[in-house]
Amino acid sequence: MDLNEIIQAKQEKTCYFCSQAAKEIDYKDVEILKRFLSAGYKIKKRKYTGLCAWHQRKFARAVKRARQMALLPYLPPIF
Repeated sequence: MDLNEIIQAKQEKTCYFCSQAAKEIDYKDVEILKRFLSAGYKIKKRKYTGLCAWHQRKFARAVKRARQMALLPYLPPIF
């Protein structure tokens, strides 16, 4: 690895929703919500997702609404 690759790896991530200029996070858009959930359907931390604090709060609320409407499961499927 050269120096440029190391610097790029350590740079902060930009918020996905800020880069999309999203005012609201739609709880019905399950595919986008799944991008920021772990394999166990837990909400990932800001450190890993790169979301800003404002959008992280909005995202958490959208996930909770989607779970309540049965669009997202609370737990992963058990076989």
